[in-house]
Amino acid sequence: MAQRIKFGTDGWRAVIADDYTFANLERVALATARYFKRHKKIRNGIVIGYDARFMSREFAEKAAEVIAQTGITVKLADSIVTTPMISLITKMEKAAGGVVITASHNPSKYNGFKIKGDFGGPAHPEMIAKVEKELARVMKLKSIPQGKLAYPELVAKRKIQPIGMKKRYLDDLATKIDLPRIKAAGIRILYDVMYGAGQTALRDLLPDVTMMHETFNPSFAGVNPEPLAQNLGELMRRVKEERFHIGIATDGDADRIGAVDEQGNFVDSHRIFSLLLKYLHEHKGLSGEVVKSFSVTQMVNDQCAKYGLTMHETPVGFKHICRLMTERDVLIGGEESGGLGVKGHIPERDGIFLGLLLCEMMAVRGKSLGALVQELMDEYGQHEFKRIDLHVTEKEKAAIIRKYQRGVKEIGGYPVTGRLDTDGFKFFVDRGWVLIRASGTEPLIRFYAEAESTGKVEALLAAATKH
Repeated sequence: MAQRIKFGTDGWRAVIADDYTFANLERVALATARYFKRHKKIRNGIVIGYDARFMSREFAEKAAEVIAQTGITVKLADSIVTTPMISLITKMEKAAGGVVITASHNPSKYNGFKIKGDFGGPAHPEMIAKVEKELARVMKLKSIPQGKLAYPELVAKRKIQPIGMKKRYLDDLATKIDLPRIKAAGIRILYDVMYGAGQTALRDLLPDVTMMHETFNPSFAGVNPEPLAQNLGELMRRVKEERFHIGIATDGDADRIGAVDEQGNFVDSHRIFSLLLKYLHEHKGLSGEVVKSFSVTQMVNDQCAKYGLTMHETPVGFKHICRLMTERDVLIGGEESGGLGVKGHIPERDGIFLGLLLCEMMAVRGKSLGALVQELMDEYGQHEFKRIDLHVTEKEKAAIIRKYQRGVKEIGGYPVTGRLDTDGFKFFVDRGWVLIRASGTEPLIRFYAEAESTGKVEALLAAATKH
């Protein structure tokens, strides 16, 4: 089993009791400790936290034990925390790095091991590559070196220090969000925690927030904890029926956001990105560069052109956005899957922060979320978006890739006017585009489309997915 440890973009995820075992966790933790040992801030230790998944706390304690045995001080969360909490506390503690035991938005049978940089965001790809090199060496060991001290003794000697993180995170948010303005506006908020790590967080800042699915339920009630429209039916219904002004949903580790307007309409991450860009630049007077991943709406391009802001387009994955946020003066950076980072916070996705920023925007602008979305559409034209994840055989996957690699002259009767291959194959048509991206880890192809009407989006996707 051990040799099947496979790292993704920001760490390791696997099925609990299959590849995600205590034995494999020990190997990954040891490799992580060996990598961070050489870090210039290692005297300040490593921060570790855990989400609301099955046995996450026990996995976090085991990781803390392995890392502390190597002589590194571990600051361990004393309760369930979100990924952004770990990123922020890692930066506040001036720690060498951070670890979060989470599988984010994956189904409940998964758990994971996310690695954070000292800058308070996802580890850069070359950092992950170095941890993987250490892991390759660890895998060759006949057995993991056993330390002399057990977990309770490491805590007693303060080699492992349980610390409170949630209050420090919330106190920090209170300095960045105009909470009095939100309260004065009387905005009624319904927050769907999706049984994830965001439990109790928003209510501590805004006592009148109504919470749903905030209990401890490691099965996530059978729904993937991913804030997409298909997973938020109850939130959408309740917002409309019970007359809330906004619905906010965060994923399993609360770094991604989904939103619902007062009519119960899902507001996707493309619209959230454009809404916040407009608010930050036009109303808060902030400037800086803008970063978007390859699958994000063209509306952002139009906004940057209007505002005279430099825009960078990266391959899909927040790690690319995080890098630019640590190297350049970035106002906002975001991806299609609900993750956005904003200037003045951390170079990290943070669903709770973003939800509060949307509420602040509504309070400052004195408009409903639905009206703010319509204002965008009036200004830049209607933009509709949809993504289809198609499970295919490896043979079908290879054939589809060959087809689009060669290129196509039209899609759904619409002539192709341009093409970009930054990450997958993106074909432009009049007032729209289609993107085809193959998964590198499974027999899956993702098809994305944007156009000025849902009918056109559906037609583009229907044509693109034919094989």
